[in-house]
Amino acid sequence: MKTTRYGEGSSAHPHDSSRPLSEDMLPDDPVEQFSGWLSDAVQAGLPQPNAMVLATTSADGHTRARTVLLKAHDGAGFVFYTNRTSRKGTDLAGNSWACVLFPWFALGRQVTIEGPVSMLSTADSEPYFRSRPRGSQIGAWASRQSRVLASRAELDDRVAELERRWPAGTEVPMPDFWGGYRLAPETIEFWQLREDRLHDRLRYRRTPGDWVIERVSP
Repeated sequence: MKTTRYGEGSSAHPHDSSRPLSEDMLPDDPVEQFSGWLSDAVQAGLPQPNAMVLATTSADGHTRARTVLLKAHDGAGFVFYTNRTSRKGTDLAGNSWACVLFPWFALGRQVTIEGPVSMLSTADSEPYFRSRPRGSQIGAWASRQSRVLASRAELDDRVAELERRWPAGTEVPMPDFWGGYRLAPETIEFWQLREDRLHDRLRYRRTPGDWVIERVSP
């Protein structure tokens, strides 16, 4: 079997940002900085720029990661939605601390955010559920997320059954096992590619009174 090896080589990147990332470039508010970088990712045409890798830890100490979609963000935190009985939902019920990573490799950038996660209420989750395409609403009911399936047909049959239960023109209720989560950031790190692996890493860290900005060794 052929093994593909990745040497050091040059760290030059065709889409490197034109300027190094420095402390004097950053606003006091990390959410403002994040919004700017997310806007850059959108304008660059990256596929699903709001995709983020979510890492959680199970009750027995196993760390697990998967990709979810950021659906809202503000000063209170970063919001995503999922099945509460999934592995990530179960993990978060036992250990609320989590980490998300935005891998904007085409721009030579990453953002890593850590903090506690809390569940959104039904009232706060429902508006987003109502905005989803009907197929996604049915899918939320059909998927017993993270459970083993005997076959694809099992899932397709469940979808067909639910479509008969709620035919076109009828409202699909939001499942009681589905909803939103908000990660309240304690740290937000902005990483930007530089040559020779000497990348810029600037981290906002929450303190009782304000955010402090720290440069981290690459």
